[in-house]
Amino acid sequence: MNYNFDILPNRRGTGSVKWEFIFEGDLFTQTDRTDEKYGDEQLLPLWVADMDFRSPPAVIEALTERAKHGIFGYTAATDSYYTAVTNWMQRRYNWRVEREWILQTPGVVPAISLLIQTFVTPGEKVLIQRPVYYPFMNAIKNNGAEIVSNSLRYENGRYRMDFDDLAAKTADPAVKLAILCSPHNPVSRVWTREELVRFGEICLQNNVLVISDEIHCDLIFNSAEFTAFATISDEFAQNSVICTAPSKTFNLAGLKTSNIIIPNPALRAPFAARLEATGIHGLNCFGAVAIQAAYNEGEEWLAAMLAYVEANYHFMVDYLAEYLPQVTVVPLEGTYLAWCDFRSVGLSPAKRKKLIMEKANVYLDEGEMFGPEGEGFERINLACPRSILAEALERICMAMKE
Repeated sequence: MNYNFDILPNRRGTGSVKWEFIFEGDLFTQTDRTDEKYGDEQLLPLWVADMDFRSPPAVIEALTERAKHGIFGYTAATDSYYTAVTNWMQRRYNWRVEREWILQTPGVVPAISLLIQTFVTPGEKVLIQRPVYYPFMNAIKNNGAEIVSNSLRYENGRYRMDFDDLAAKTADPAVKLAILCSPHNPVSRVWTREELVRFGEICLQNNVLVISDEIHCDLIFNSAEFTAFATISDEFAQNSVICTAPSKTFNLAGLKTSNIIIPNPALRAPFAARLEATGIHGLNCFGAVAIQAAYNEGEEWLAAMLAYVEANYHFMVDYLAEYLPQVTVVPLEGTYLAWCDFRSVGLSPAKRKKLIMEKANVYLDEGEMFGPEGEGFERINLACPRSILAEALERICMAMKE
């Protein structure tokens, strides 16, 4: 089947966070700046991790049929639901997941907050690896815990883990939990098996529970190879909680459905109790249908989408090399989010944001959002039609030169 990712669906009027809202300081406000009526001054949103591609046809057809039924009552995971999830993990990652390991939540971000509530007492510490997905920091602070950063090292245009620092910080008995972002958002690293082994061993030695956010695991590029953390050893599986969802893979984030996989019953039971205590039960009825259709019938679409996004990445690298060589693009291994080094442009974060947002009329995620280690960088969403990416890059380059 042929899929046309060059078409930009009109997303205005759908309540789209990406296309109808902006952050102005701390305020999250609705805007019409992305409307075509603004012409050359239309704001192009390449920020939040949300594709501008229609979901796979099989998903749309399954949701349409479900909607025709007309009754949208309480929904629970069925045998066919569990089979779709476990078959996907087995087929893609050679990971045999038992159905009783799987708990559903409305998303990975709320799951991480609930996991912190379950396993970390206020005042204790949670380790992250900045620059990193900023909701991790919010979840830690909002639940009364303290952030400890085992900051990534950026050397020779590539990020790596600092294992000596990791060992030193996890030796603190107050560090109870480490959040692993795998693949890493925003630096787009796909950690090698060897890196994951060292990370996992250090956490085991220091009795630190690993929460592995693997929501981007299906989005792998440029010959990188993803290793599911829990497949490395039974010891790692018993000391980890794996957060998964098809939301990034198939553009289903608005259906609010994720699968939290916990092989260890001693960890699974208290988390299940936390879900019960918060009143989170059942599934979004459309999310359940979409997951089954995506995992059972979406692989051809996924392969085509990945090829398109990878071509977008190479287009961007070549374009910036020719027109704005001061900007370096970190190699894309995983996620559809490019991490770009603007430090050589020589602008302060405030001036850079003003230039890109108000002069170029392009909405990006500034690197500072992901921690102080991200200062001088920008995160660019590549999951859009190439025409949008090309126009955004042209605007940025022109604004920088002027």
